[in-house]
Amino acid sequence: MKIGTNYIRNGQYEFAVWAPSPGTVSLKIVSPYKKVIPMCRVHREYWKTTIDDLAQNISYYYRLDDVKDRPDPASHYQPEGVHGPSHVVNHSFNWEDDHWKDISLADMVIYELHVGTFTQNGTFDEIIPRLDELKNLGINALEIMPVAQFPGERNWGYDGVHPYAVQNSYGGPTGFKRFINECHKKGIAIILDVVYNHLGPEGNYLRDFGPYFTDKYKTPWGDAINFDDTHSHEVRNFFIENAIHWFRHYHVDALRLDAIHAIFDMGEKHFLSELSERVEEFSQKQGRKYHLIAESDLNDSRIVIPREFLGYGIDGIWCDDFHHSLHTLLTGENRGYYLDFGKVAHMAKSMKEGFVYSGEYSEFRKKNHGNSSKDVPAKQMVVFSQNHDQIGNRMLGERLSVLVSFEALKLASGIVLLSPYIPLLFMGEEYGENAPFLYFVSHSDCALIEMVREGRKKEFGEFKWQGEPPDPQDAETFLKSKINWNKRMGGNHKVLLNFYKNLITLRKTNPALSYPDKKSSIVDSLEREKIISMRRWNVSHEVFFIFNFNCSEVKIVPSIIEGKWNKILDSSEKIWNGPGSFLPDELNSGEEIIIRGQSFVLYNRKKLCAV
Repeated sequence: MKIGTNYIRNGQYEFAVWAPSPGTVSLKIVSPYKKVIPMCRVHREYWKTTIDDLAQNISYYYRLDDVKDRPDPASHYQPEGVHGPSHVVNHSFNWEDDHWKDISLADMVIYELHVGTFTQNGTFDEIIPRLDELKNLGINALEIMPVAQFPGERNWGYDGVHPYAVQNSYGGPTGFKRFINECHKKGIAIILDVVYNHLGPEGNYLRDFGPYFTDKYKTPWGDAINFDDTHSHEVRNFFIENAIHWFRHYHVDALRLDAIHAIFDMGEKHFLSELSERVEEFSQKQGRKYHLIAESDLNDSRIVIPREFLGYGIDGIWCDDFHHSLHTLLTGENRGYYLDFGKVAHMAKSMKEGFVYSGEYSEFRKKNHGNSSKDVPAKQMVVFSQNHDQIGNRMLGERLSVLVSFEALKLASGIVLLSPYIPLLFMGEEYGENAPFLYFVSHSDCALIEMVREGRKKEFGEFKWQGEPPDPQDAETFLKSKINWNKRMGGNHKVLLNFYKNLITLRKTNPALSYPDKKSSIVDSLEREKIISMRRWNVSHEVFFIFNFNCSEVKIVPSIIEGKWNKILDSSEKIWNGPGSFLPDELNSGEEIIIRGQSFVLYNRKKLCAV
């Protein structure tokens, strides 16, 4: 069932809303003229009406029981914010991406960004001039943090209350289309972050229409979405249609599903399974693949297992364990969920399998956690050294560039980009941005603002960080989070940027690195020395790399190589502002070498024999 406003033909629009709670529903047009039109109740508590020759720039509410005026739950645009009237959108657009060829997940190098802090004015149009730089870096997929309409002008996006509407302060529907059109022209795919586990508190009027929420479950952010209780069929339809909406009207290539561990569904067919099925059907009709990527802290391989094998059939999944293993080795932090990590063996296991916790006891959770990801293809796992959550959910929003040395930043970039998984960078990471990424909001309700402030303080308790967190409501908190794009032009920032470019080029052009594959690899680790060695291969080439997480230099004899190897990248070289390398340009098996502290080296050779 299509909902919201849908163009039929010859200026004719249908308005459809699911509203089992009110006794009557009317369409109240408020601009450019005023008119109230009764709607007809049809099957399953949907209300509909059709208008011929609809004038442009129509603004409207739904009037419930002749008393309440509410925005459309499936509004496509809220130019006056979350409390204002909804706006009819004509989705005709001069798309220039007819020849666009979608990029497979296996080939993606993803760059996550927040529209509001990526540029000075925080709009889609301001990102466009930076696309060439990102393309030159080697980025071919942009992951955009949520753009669904949220209250005010400052927000991460996870407080959205109009899942179908594009944030007005970012540039609205036309600005988003213009941005995606330019990305596709430059060969860059778009991944949009969507939130199907909760809605924000301010401007959330869905309860006036029907039982969109359930009190059977609770999320950390409020009532859970009703995916398995009475009336859940229409709630599921609301969110599935939302996914199709982004693919159909905006040419989005993939959706990143936020925190699916907070999507509760004990029904016979899980919502995620139905969603992946519907997206697959849509893909087949369109003759191209649309992707779904999940964020989850469950370590549950069922998420990406195909539906025919009783999985959910999601295309990809974020791997938090990779980040936690890397972060603890680099920083030494061991509080909160970092309590479960800190050994080189954890990082080595993540490099081999993905999930570190695959049924083992978790001290942080006080229970056994996860299941095995051994059989999950590497092309389905997304890894990173930083992202919006892992930075922004720190009290002071510190990036790695503030927490660790320059040598450690290069080490982090190497293990992510040379891993057998899909790499993701967070905006500014590529040049060592040191501005924080803080949590910010711009609510209008004083009680809610205070609740947000207290909630943030409580979140930080388990990490035992000292001091007062920045005020999320203060505009200065938002302004401090804007990246400083011009820093990439000089000093260590420029060196690091070139280092990232070099790594991404190697990843794309070296046959042994260019395809995510766990099976064509061997991983070895030395706990005391804090060394991880990895060998990867394909039909014609082999690569071998050593990562030293020790702050001091280490002598080793590599144990997983044979024959002669040629050095192609060493993070400690002076060309990368390193202290200088001790490593030979040509390495023979059985040879003792010295590797600098917090550095890595990559060797290469043509494959000489079958492995």
